[in-house]
Amino acid sequence: MQKVNRDVLLEKAAAMLDAGEVQAVLGWGAGEFAYDVTPRVFETSDELRADFVWNDFCGANLSKYLVSKTKKLEGKLLVFLKPCDTYSFNQLLTEHRFEREKVYAVAVPCEGMADVQKLKALAGDGISSIESTDSGFSVTTIYDDAPVEVKGADVLLEKCANCKSRKHVAYDELLGDEGEVLDSNRFDEVERIEAMTSEERFAFWQGELSRCIRCNACRDVCPACTCEKCVFDNPNSGAENKAPTTSFEEQMFHVIRAFHVAGRCTDCGECSRVCPQNIPLHLLNRKFIKDINTFYGEYQAGAEEGSRAPLVDYTLEDLEAEDVFKKEAE
Repeated sequence: MQKVNRDVLLEKAAAMLDAGEVQAVLGWGAGEFAYDVTPRVFETSDELRADFVWNDFCGANLSKYLVSKTKKLEGKLLVFLKPCDTYSFNQLLTEHRFEREKVYAVAVPCEGMADVQKLKALAGDGISSIESTDSGFSVTTIYDDAPVEVKGADVLLEKCANCKSRKHVAYDELLGDEGEVLDSNRFDEVERIEAMTSEERFAFWQGELSRCIRCNACRDVCPACTCEKCVFDNPNSGAENKAPTTSFEEQMFHVIRAFHVAGRCTDCGECSRVCPQNIPLHLLNRKFIKDINTFYGEYQAGAEEGSRAPLVDYTLEDLEAEDVFKKEAE
């Protein structure tokens, strides 16, 4: 499904490594299964040729890894960025989380990434092989020799099904065609929840958050969560890496995290993608994004390096509480 094939990315990275233009490459590496793709740092062209992957399962946003990886290198790090990743890249630069001169950013067009859980729901568990087709995938399982044909549009990651932009907003080099900002329907689900009564909304989120096992995957993958010491790692906080024993603790962790990234979330969808309990955490962040657009005007975190979010950029025209209540009543 992806228009730029693996070899183009591979040869670009290998050439720059061999020429000494970069010290390492941050990309996607092969896992145990065809769909088991993981972020990986490659230090030699031989490693790249053996394990580098670019396919429909490279959903991971690599931008956050720059925060720690660049600190360990003397030279430059080449990183491959999909359009949505470049927004996180810009936001991290705005927050001075890594040194721009230590990164060579290669932008790669993306047609949307596949959700393996959706794929399994349609093709079955025990996937033994996956072949890309013009319309999607041909999937074989260990339980059936006959392949199952699956349409790519039916198994897109949520963040790709509601993609906000195929435009790269930051890069040193672009492989393939430039994209454009899309008119997506990403706020439709937020509006559906807003239309509920307060009791219905509480029940909805209580039902979703009650499945949380406090694995911290959402926090650890989030490009907006880069504090070196998190309040939830503080032994004096009373909630240090603690399994939720009460409904309050379930809500507290996610509500605090949502407020922490308000105005800074680029809507990359990584929180929901990695959640083992399939909690739609991105909807909390999208609610904040929608409210910011409503009360302060259209704003997209990461669209421009150095832009200040409305929540940290006071003006005399800022809404007062009564203005907010009046607007909500309308």
